Amino acid sequence: MTKIPKRYMKFKEDYPEVIEAYENMGNAVHSAGPLDEKTRALIKLALSTGAGLEGAVHSHTRKALEKGVSKEELRQVVLLALPTIGLPKMMAALSWVDDIIED
Repeated sequence: MTKIPKRYMKFKEDYPEVIEAYENMGNAVHSAGPLDEKTRALIKLALSTGAGLEGAVHSHTRKALEKGVSKEELRQVVLLALPTIGLPKMMAALSWVDDIIED
């Protein structure tokens, strides 16, 4: 089961209409094309890694594990970012993935 951050739950409580629209948009983009769940999960992790978003890397790591993505696959996605975003940013993202994997 995905651990939903407290901040997200508080925002959902304070702004239910905004969260409903946000979640509907997320569902719409996920169903808008031919990519399977696992591929979409890996792409979301890659995007979060490239953007340097710790919370998103945590979230998408958890979601990817739920979709059956292996720990090795998660780590390879982050490693693939090395030539593009550089060693320090890749290492940070790898540590964020490990936060979840090793939890």
